[in-house]
Amino acid sequence: MYCMLFSYLICLLLDLHCDIVFCLPDCICALLLLNKAKQKKQKRVDLFASFCLFVFCQMFNDPIHGSIELHPLLIKIIDTPQFQRLRFIKQLGGVYFVYPGASHNRFEHSIGVGYLAGKLAEALRSRQPELNITDRDVLCVQIAGLCHDLGHGPFSHLYDGLFLPKALEEKGESKKWKHENGSCDMLDHLLKENNLEPVMEKYGLKPEKDITFIKEMIAGPLQESKSKKWPYKERPEEKSFLYEIVSNKKNGVDVDKFDYLARDSLYLGIKNTFDFHRFLKFARVCEVDGRKTICTRDIEEDNMYHLFYIRHRLHKRAYQHRVNKVIEHMIAEAFLKADGHIEIEGSGGRMFTLSTAIEDMEAYTKLTDNVFEEILKSSRPELQEAREILQNIVSRKIYKFVGETKPKKTIKDWKVKELAQPLPDEEENNLKPEDFEILVINMDYGMKDENPVEHMHFYSKKEPDVAMPMSPENVRTNY
Repeated sequence: MYCMLFSYLICLLLDLHCDIVFCLPDCICALLLLNKAKQKKQKRVDLFASFCLFVFCQMFNDPIHGSIELHPLLIKIIDTPQFQRLRFIKQLGGVYFVYPGASHNRFEHSIGVGYLAGKLAEALRSRQPELNITDRDVLCVQIAGLCHDLGHGPFSHLYDGLFLPKALEEKGESKKWKHENGSCDMLDHLLKENNLEPVMEKYGLKPEKDITFIKEMIAGPLQESKSKKWPYKERPEEKSFLYEIVSNKKNGVDVDKFDYLARDSLYLGIKNTFDFHRFLKFARVCEVDGRKTICTRDIEEDNMYHLFYIRHRLHKRAYQHRVNKVIEHMIAEAFLKADGHIEIEGSGGRMFTLSTAIEDMEAYTKLTDNVFEEILKSSRPELQEAREILQNIVSRKIYKFVGETKPKKTIKDWKVKELAQPLPDEEENNLKPEDFEILVINMDYGMKDENPVEHMHFYSKKEPDVAMPMSPENVRTNY
């Protein structure tokens, strides 16, 4: 009771709405009053805002980054049903059926990326004040990092990489859908459903501009324009480096990769040799080809090679593991057979299927890895084929691995019929071409046949504002 009365008194003194500070403890209210007495010249709104950040920041104990604090606006986003949905989407999809430790979800990864995005933006701002990185910029970068994976479907890339293309192909649709598109749509839905635009304004953002900026950082330019040299809308070319923090289209060096490499390595039990802390320490913005780009020290070349090496190693040992690929193919096949029989209620009471839920974010919010259990535990006869496939997965009756090869010709020229011909002709062993499936696995270092480190620029200790590409004598042809 005393706390409530004292809080109300402080609100009157600061000309604030009482419902904002009503739950502040006595000690915090006393600090507010004492600080106001000492700094009468400071604006009362700024005073309250600074203490709000102190009081309402939430602490997370993360296995990768330790104890981290997040901005109150990020906490508001995290506490929405649309973001909480990520708790039920496996970070590595079917890898969990191969590596029992790979039980982590998109939820904790997204929090980690939001945290690292803020750390990198703050590091650049403190190191180079001339960049004019504002509080708005930093907060938008954090939100982009936090929300970059909102659009993932069940079992992450299995949904948009395996299931959805086949589902759309069966319907005769040629459109392509990426989870980044879904992230932008889900962000709009999240902000609208939870009325967060006024909250954004309270923390100094301009929703009509900054929401577009956040989506540009997640998905790239929202509208293709051949006439304009600078494709982005909400930040000028002088701040081009901001678009490289969350999703770097130039060379793939971004905080998204920093977090998932460290997090996946931990849960898979594979040693991570890349040190992202050193990148944060040495990151600087330099002008490259007339555009400001995030660069690192020349002594960090070896560390950057480790970044792409560990990525390749994780792909080889986990992401593209042959058993994982078989299991993911089986899950996608089960989803295809169940597609027309799973109904998800969306906006206005309309019903959607597994493949059409992307058209309505209210329905898509309900679509998580739980659909696996829904099919598996269902007794509906129309789901029998899908259910049998998933039962085979959990009982470890998976498709047999026949062999692998590095094709000399393009995959399009391959014919499954050629694989079936050499098999015995006995009736019980007479396999048909439709009994085979060719799974294509692409293994590279992130830029197909190119060396991604060659697309980076480095500065020296003597000339910190001059960035150059990697020295020719240090280029590795086999890394």
